[in-house]
Amino acid sequence: MPTVSVKRDLLFEALGQKYSKCLTCMCLIGREQGDEKAEGASDVVLYKIDVPANRYDLLCLEGLVRGLQPQRLVITEETASVRPHAVAAVLRNITFTQERYESFIELQEKLHQNICRKRTLVAIGTHDLDTISGPFTYTAKPPGDIRFKPLNQSKEYTAAELMSHYKTDSHLRHYLHIMENEPLYPIIYDSNGIVLSMPPIINGDHSKISLNTKNIFIECTATDLTKAKITLDMIVTMFSEYCDEPFTCVSSYTLCIELAYRTETLSGDFINKRVGINESAESIAQLLTRMCLRSEVSGEGDLIQVEIPPTRADVIHACDIMEDAAIAYGFNNIFRSTPRTYTVANQLPLNKLTELLRQDLAAAGFTEALTFALCSQEDIADKLRKNIVETRAVHISNPKTAEFQVVRTCLLPGLLKTLAANRKMPLPLKLFEISDVVLKDETKDVGARNNRRLCAVYYNKSPGFEVIHGLLDRVMQLLDVKPGRNQGYHIQAAEDSTFFPGRCAEIFSCGKSIGHLGVLHPDVISRFELTMPCSAIDIDIEPFL
Repeated sequence: MPTVSVKRDLLFEALGQKYSKCLTCMCLIGREQGDEKAEGASDVVLYKIDVPANRYDLLCLEGLVRGLQPQRLVITEETASVRPHAVAAVLRNITFTQERYESFIELQEKLHQNICRKRTLVAIGTHDLDTISGPFTYTAKPPGDIRFKPLNQSKEYTAAELMSHYKTDSHLRHYLHIMENEPLYPIIYDSNGIVLSMPPIINGDHSKISLNTKNIFIECTATDLTKAKITLDMIVTMFSEYCDEPFTCVSSYTLCIELAYRTETLSGDFINKRVGINESAESIAQLLTRMCLRSEVSGEGDLIQVEIPPTRADVIHACDIMEDAAIAYGFNNIFRSTPRTYTVANQLPLNKLTELLRQDLAAAGFTEALTFALCSQEDIADKLRKNIVETRAVHISNPKTAEFQVVRTCLLPGLLKTLAANRKMPLPLKLFEISDVVLKDETKDVGARNNRRLCAVYYNKSPGFEVIHGLLDRVMQLLDVKPGRNQGYHIQAAEDSTFFPGRCAEIFSCGKSIGHLGVLHPDVISRFELTMPCSAIDIDIEPFL
């Protein structure tokens, strides 16, 4: 086993702190060669350190410092507004083959698409530790202040230039939206100011890994700390087996990798009843062990001790363990039996009525449309010549666009916008929709209620009031509602600002108002960018259940 001699002062200086309990050259010489030989010897403090024969990287001061000094990832407060969390770890003395290297890269990409939610929750960066030096700093800066050479590029770019450069990149352009509108971009530097990465977009070219990389620095920046820890655990547990000392790693000094094991206790009876099998506790423990959940019977009845490793972040509850037991047993091997409790599923009456009406309205020559439940305030108020206060609309507190500010209170705006988008189609255009609208209702616990409505429009060179009126008669016929003022349906003249004066009627069923039909007002038609007359009907179908 080789012995390396290093001067204490140089070692302390490189490590950045002092330690006690040291041996001097004089003490060593006196003990080994006698006090006479020790006289006149230098008072320089010297450490003699035994290192393993296969650790060629520890045969000098520089290698020892790198091995002794804990890596640190310092997180500054500027990151709080963009990606506030970061965790890191180091895999030392790893050996890559082409297959292992490709698997390492592929795992990162699969994690990005899965638990990392396309880098919105977590972004992974891996770096050749031998090309950089800690401590590392995770901070955030304006895009104009960030400049580095990105991975596999030949020149340096500012962060703003990179965002423009990657807009045409088939792979990275899908992640630009995560950061491009932020005033500060996250960035990771080493102690010499070298850029490691600009998460979640791209790594720096300086620290890129290769087949010859021996020491890997892994960093995960995130908006979700739990997801970041799981992601880091996955990478470390999967590839630490290729280290010279398998299944070991070095965690960051600031945010340590957890690799947490935990134990759950559950009974064999719990699993048997819920899966529908009849196995002994020992047999169930074997099934769970096959699923990478090391299990054993505790000796107290049929209780089973289940060890959940860090690789199984999906196991959250006892039900997850029960599911694994069912998978190991084989779903096809579970005996099928009749449930003790009989329940018969049935379609909701309102949905059944809706489906029946849809079929017959389509048979009447109308085309069904499916429009957005959210719309702008202008769509349900100004364009329909109504006051927004009178609409009982539910407002979105933080709308992302002007097109989605409120929940629709009627179906008419969506159909008129559909007409506008298809006005080049052959006339006449006949559309209908049966869907929910949302209205404020103080009697409900959530302050609003859904209301199922039917709306249809007829768009042609002539208003076609008789077509819409005929559709009303057909709907009432299907609902088995006879014409009449008391127990049937009828219409009577009404005034509504959405409809043309004198061309609007209110619809009554069993003495209760259920909607309107008529010719739309020219202002309404023009505000939806239409140029021809249009008739419409809008009724509530819930009273007919």
